[in-house]
Amino acid sequence: MSIDTTGAVRPFDDFKEAYDVWPRGDRLEAIRDAARSFKRRFREQKQILGVRTYELIAAPYPTKLAFAGATMSLTPYVSLMPRVAVIQFEDFDGDRRTLVWQPTIPDGSREAPFYAQLSERYPQWMEPFFAPVSHELGEALALAGVRPEDVDYVTFDHLHVQDMRRLLGTTQPVDGRTEPWPPYFPNAKWILQRRELDTFRGPHPMQWAWYVPGGMDHAIEDQIVDIDGDVELGEGVALMWTPGHTDGNQTLVLNTPDGVWVSSENGVAIDNWQPELSKIPGIRRYAEFYNREVVLNSNTLEDSIDQYDSMVKERTVADASRRDPRFLNIFPSSEMGRLKRHWPVVPTFPQGELRYGEIVAPQSSNGG
Repeated sequence: MSIDTTGAVRPFDDFKEAYDVWPRGDRLEAIRDAARSFKRRFREQKQILGVRTYELIAAPYPTKLAFAGATMSLTPYVSLMPRVAVIQFEDFDGDRRTLVWQPTIPDGSREAPFYAQLSERYPQWMEPFFAPVSHELGEALALAGVRPEDVDYVTFDHLHVQDMRRLLGTTQPVDGRTEPWPPYFPNAKWILQRRELDTFRGPHPMQWAWYVPGGMDHAIEDQIVDIDGDVELGEGVALMWTPGHTDGNQTLVLNTPDGVWVSSENGVAIDNWQPELSKIPGIRRYAEFYNREVVLNSNTLEDSIDQYDSMVKERTVADASRRDPRFLNIFPSSEMGRLKRHWPVVPTFPQGELRYGEIVAPQSSNGG
């Protein structure tokens, strides 16, 4: 694990013993118990100072993958709404810090093999219908009141459909450019799981469709803090390792005035984590038939049992919603949209935006 010299990234081992438990059924219960204990400890931290989320670009996504084949629709695709989050919190020295979560650049995402091949099937004029743009990344940051140079930390839950060269910058021109890409967040540390970086550099054929080919080629890696497992960034902000969807998947955990929230793409709607409450046809019946607490977002199945355990981990850490206590504070990092053409495959309880506290623009850049 490569830790930056500020010491701001703190590993924690609340789940270490649970992952050593065998067999699998006993491990799940150990993870559940560890998640309850972690939540009690995490709640005692200060709450975050503020958070804002903004939709970026909608993306078509196969319905059969969104819910592991548990439901069908007249349209083969639903629309996912990736959202960038800007979060401010106190670090463990009491300083205000800014984290950006999920800063997707759509032009890079189109190069992932799944989307590159999909675009060949449809004429270009149909793209706004399938993938309308709500905000560009720079516009979203400006709406939150921060500049890229103000950001201290950046991360993704995983690196599917990300071209990291556009974000990290490159040491030489790529993709026909005459100049290298500059770092998008020049003063930030990128907090990424080592397993995810390794997968990006050498994907297996079962992983190939969702990673941008060459998306790390000639990338500037000086800003990367590669981690193995769980870390806390400051008061009320943690990254919890949740393997399964990918080997290096991680979940954002926030302590807010409305309790603990978690965010990842292990699911695309609350229905994945709470199928017993789902109104989407087939999902509740599927979960009951197979005696499952969760229904996986299954575009990759590197380890479906690990993903199941990770979703139970998330479900246990999340607090009940203040809007409706039947549901949990789980915010899909790319949430399925409520579009009429996809009815009845729409979220039972859409989360929409997160908005707490204040985002304060620094007087000057942090200087790295």
